[in-house]
Amino acid sequence: MPTVLTTVGAEGSVLVDPLFKEITEAFPDNAPIDRPSSHAWSHPKVRAAVEATGRKKLVMAGLVTEVCLAQSVLAARKDRYDVYFVSDCSGGVTKEAHDDAKVRMTMAGAKPINWMALTGEWAPYWASPERALISAIDSQRGGTTSSVVYDWIVAQITAGVVKLPDSLSALVPAGSR
Repeated sequence: MPTVLTTVGAEGSVLVDPLFKEITEAFPDNAPIDRPSSHAWSHPKVRAAVEATGRKKLVMAGLVTEVCLAQSVLAARKDRYDVYFVSDCSGGVTKEAHDDAKVRMTMAGAKPINWMALTGEWAPYWASPERALISAIDSQRGGTTSSVVYDWIVAQITAGVVKLPDSLSALVPAGSR
């Protein structure tokens, strides 16, 4: 999956890891493009990186829904990209601001999707190497539903219902195998 990562003001600043380490660990060879403004789509290097993928369907998330995310989603839609925004991977300064931005993006033709649905479509097989990467992120950052799914998988392995694939061995406590 071609991925473009961006940061705002990380170069030359005090930000040590401007992206969650789980993201940078999942894409170790993908250096983020640092940009000067919240509007990623307006940055020439970001646009060039997206255009270089040859894809017209985008999945976007941003730190602040009504600023970083909405600006870029609306601009990408204007440029005729098919855009999905990951609604629970961004947050607003208030719930109302977050909700208003989601409505605005949807009205412009962007499609909302949440993290669990997106990753379920990307890696539907629980024992795949891709799912192992996603499960590692989910177990640390995923919230209640992700934790429940992770716990359910571990319980199935512990009970001997399914065999632990080698690709997931680092995620399951040794006593549970």
